[in-house]
Amino acid sequence: MIFLDTHAALFLHESKKKVPRRAWKFLEGDECVLSPMVRLEFEFLHEIGRIRHEPMVIFESLVRDLAVTIETEGWARAAEIAQVLNWTRDPFDRLIVAHAMVWSAPLLTRDDLIQEHYSQAFWDELPQ
Repeated sequence: MIFLDTHAALFLHESKKKVPRRAWKFLEGDECVLSPMVRLEFEFLHEIGRIRHEPMVIFESLVRDLAVTIETEGWARAAEIAQVLNWTRDPFDRLIVAHAMVWSAPLLTRDDLIQEHYSQAFWDELPQ
């Protein structure tokens, strides 16, 4: 299973060309999942005008095109882990990273801070 952070999911929705080609081999070979926090962040970004598409339209296209699912089984544990991720003040990032950590799963993200603090975070190539 590979978690997608918010911006990775948005890039996949907008244009698959925005995601590195080498990352695609991992996306195509594994189940892609979103933390419920990503859906909430879609809504926030839409409310402040940073994304124009309705959040449900984005989510439905990810489901249709990439068979993305929402992972909920690890959600309670993710909330516990997020409490100690003090390297960021961003509650979205804390919960998204914590959710991937519950499963020791890779997280597709362009965010350098996340990549610096979560060893399974990647953009171009899956970490060893």
